[in-house]
This record gives sequence, structure tokens and C-alpha cells, in this order.
Amino acid sequence: MRLAAATLVSGLVAVGVLSGAGTATAGETTQSQGGATATIGGLKTYGTAVIHEKTGDQQVSAGLFEMSVDGGGTLQTYCVDIHNPTQRDAKYHETAWSGTSLGANKNAGRIRWILQNSYPQVNDLATLAAKAGVQGGLTEQDAAAGTQVAIWRYSDHADVDAVEPQAEKLADYLQKSAVDLAEPAASLTLDPPAVSGHPGKLLGPVTVHTNAAGVTVTPPMGAATSGVRIVGKDGKPLTSAADGSQLFFDVPEHAADGSAELTVQASTTVPVGRAFASDTRSQTQVLAGSSESTVSATAGATWAKKGAIPALSATRNCAKEGVDITAANQGDEAFTFELMGIEHSIPAGGSRTVTIPLQEDQPYDFTITGPAGLKERFTGILDCRTQTSETGNTTQILSEPSPATVGGTADDTNLAATGGSSTTPLIAGIAIAFVLIGGAALVLVGKKDAPTQD
Repeated sequence: MRLAAATLVSGLVAVGVLSGAGTATAGETTQSQGGATATIGGLKTYGTAVIHEKTGDQQVSAGLFEMSVDGGGTLQTYCVDIHNPTQRDAKYHETAWSGTSLGANKNAGRIRWILQNSYPQVNDLATLAAKAGVQGGLTEQDAAAGTQVAIWRYSDHADVDAVEPQAEKLADYLQKSAVDLAEPAASLTLDPPAVSGHPGKLLGPVTVHTNAAGVTVTPPMGAATSGVRIVGKDGKPLTSAADGSQLFFDVPEHAADGSAELTVQASTTVPVGRAFASDTRSQTQVLAGSSESTVSATAGATWAKKGAIPALSATRNCAKEGVDITAANQGDEAFTFELMGIEHSIPAGGSRTVTIPLQEDQPYDFTITGPAGLKERFTGILDCRTQTSETGNTTQILSEPSPATVGGTADDTNLAATGGSSTTPLIAGIAIAFVLIGGAALVLVGKKDAPTQD
């Protein structure tokens, strides 16, 4: 049987897949990339900068944002996307550079150097001023503004200056002194985020990667996963683990086809330079400082007695301008599915990554379904580029709720926003096309067990 289904939600690009042997009832699981998740609270320490564009100079606030971490903790960040808005109370998640504009930016490593060698990592402002040759010293506002300006010059290739001479002097020093550094490791991830196999065997391994001293392990909960344990490679149950630990799902041999999810959690400081992305088109942020914060990650397992047994995961891939869907199949039959009109087949014991191409700024919301009740939903927005004056977009500085911006007002923005994106008509056209096809849902039907619709 092969069945592909796509559901449209408010004009979002939506794709679904169903393939393989018979299914079992299971709850929907949501994919998690791991690390810290936080809510942005706005600019806290900032000065003023001026962006020089073909349309004229515009004044902006420049400095440190503050985020509240889910589960406890505080993050300080600078933005690396000057022309996009910061949405009020937007949710952010820690992510690899490859899922943001930093992935394709050859100067991303220099941005990390700036973060490590300026405020707030260097909070001795007298020493920082001396290194930068700043006469008269630096205030926290000068230090934050100068650091943000230096970052914008590398992240957005912006022609931008700090208004205060001390902040401008710091920005010049940081820009000229920066050297390339490697991307920092994640605070906490699980690799791979999904596994599969037959009941009666250990499914895995799932490897823990973290800078924390240790993590707590929460096993699957609920009647549907009764008897499923999380164990080490020796088969002994685990309630805690460390960096490099290997976790396995121990599924009883008599278990009905199904799926389960484990969670690991820790308290640690998130490495400076980690990217934070939002699924609501809010400015991409880069970490400048972290308190002890709660971080977590999840991994799922799917099992079945026979047929295809896929394990599915997804990540944004800015280098390919799309979302990578990885499907591994530990079953005894091929896992065949159709995605964006193209048929893919993963043989038993095989794995394959398929890239779904998307337009910049394009929202996506799709659920991939498989045998044994597997259901994975992936949502977000592709935000891989920073806008520059070369694209024809201009920066609009919005006054609410940032206290020191100028221009128009908006209820849901904190900082600079672009004008209309060149992709807006395309997204609108996609939405209209789906509505004309048949309202809120488009179903692509397989060729074997269901009738074909033209």
C-alpha cells in the first residue's frame, strides 16, 4: 500500500506520506532538535546605530536581547538578521548554524570570535576599552551597541555605524581583530533522533551529545508503551547518562506494533555562538551569554513485527534551501513513499535523506505518517538569508515594544523589519492555488490500494 496525503493550513506548504505494511494506533509525536528553548523578552542593554542604505540613513537600536529559558535560565543574544522583525514573545530553539543564515556565511566564525571577546563575555569594560583603544572608557550601552554593530557588519554585510564614538571605536576594533573560529557544539542533542526495528530487540543506539556533566533520562510513559524500557548496551535500565552514552529502547517481544519517545534533560550553560531560530519569522539570534539553563532533547522509536519500519527525522538545510527529511528503514520490506510528486524507496536496512525545496520565508507544516502508527509533524519557516539593500528591501524601524527605535508602530515586533519580500506573491499564489483545488485539504492518492484522482 502507498498513500500520500497533504493538508493545507492557512496557506502553509504541507506534505504528508504514508507507506508500508499494516498500521497500529499511536499518538502523534512532535520532532525536537534538542538544546535550549526560550522566549524572547526584548532589548535589555543597547545603544543606537545608523544603517546607511541607498534610500537614506535609518536609526536603530543596537544591543543585547534577553530570553527566558523554558524550565529555567536566562540567555543574552545579539541578532544576526537586521532587516527582519523580532516578534514579541516569540519562541526560539537552539539550532545548528546550518539551519540559519550563518550556515552559508563564511564569516560566521568571526562572529563567534566577537562574541567571545566582547561584552558580556568580557565584562571588565576598562580592559575591553583599553584593548579597543577607546579613550574615556565604555558604558554597558556602548559595549553592547559596538558589539552588535560589529556583528551586523559580518552577519548582514551591513553598512552600519554606532552613533556613540566609543561604541564605534569598539565596533571597528572587533571587526578588524576577529578571526575564524569553529561552530560551537550543541548544549544537548540525541543522535539519531529516531530509530526503528523489531520488538524483542534493542532499538538504537541513540547517542547523547552534551556539554552538561550529566543528563536525566525519562522513559516512555503511558499504557501504549507499557513494558518499554530505556537501557544501556548491557541491557540494564538507565535513568541518567553522560556525554557519549548510548541509549536503547528495549521493546518486549510480545509488544504490539507501535512507537515511543524518550526525553533527556540537563542543566548547563549554552555555548557562546550557538544560533537560536524561531518558527515565526522572528530575527535569528546568536548567543552571547547564558546562565545555568535547562536543556532537553527527545528521540523516538518505532517497531513492528514485519513489513517496513521507518524512522523519520527532519532538519532545515540552508545550503540546499529546504528541509532535509531522513528516512531509515530497519524493516524487512522496502519503505516506499511519494514526496512532492517524486517516489522514493528505502530498502530494508537502508537510509536516505530527501530535501524538500522551499522558497525563502516560506512556512511549512507537514505530517509524515508510516506503518505501526508512526506520525511525525514538522513545522517552521525557511529563514536562510539576511536581506540587504541589494535586494531592494529597506529597513523599517518599528517603535513598539523596543524603547529606542524610530518610525512606524507594530503590535508584534521589537526591532527592524523588512519591506515586502519577493517571495510574498509566490506564497500567496500557492495558498490561492490550494484553495481553488478544493479548500483546506489536498489528497494525493496512491496507485495500488486507493483509487487514483486526476
